[in-house]
Amino acid sequence: VQLQASGGGLVQPGGSLRLSCAASGSILSINDMRWYRQAPGKQRELVASITSGGSTDYADSVKGRFTISRDNAKNTVYLQMNSLKPEDTAVFYCNAEVTTAQPMGTIITDYWGQGTLVTVSS
Repeated sequence: VQLQASGGGLVQPGGSLRLSCAASGSILSINDMRWYRQAPGKQRELVASITSGGSTDYADSVKGRFTISRDNAKNTVYLQMNSLKPEDTAVFYCNAEVTTAQPMGTIITDYWGQGTLVTVSS
C-alpha cells in the first residue's frame, strides 16, 4: 500500500490550496484518514481527520478555514485550505488506517504519505 500526497506549493497569505492524497495497492477498506503537519522546529500535529462515514474533526487552529473530504471510490482524501496564514507553513502528511488481506486474515495498518510542503509567504 502506498499513499501519494500532492498539491503543496507557495501561496500568498489569504490564498488557498487543495491537497490530495491517494492510496493505492491491495486495499480492502480504509477507516480513518487524516492530515498532519510539521512546521520547522515543531512537532507533528494533527490537522484534520475524517471517518469512513464522513464525520470530520479539526484542530482549533484551522477550524473554519480548512475542510477535509474523501472520495471512497478513489481511496483519496483531500484538504481544502482557505485563508492561509504564514503560520500554516509546514510539511503536510496524509495518514490512513488501511485494512488489507493477509494469509491468516485481515490486518489494519497505519500508512503515511511522503509529505508535501506548503509555504505561505508574500
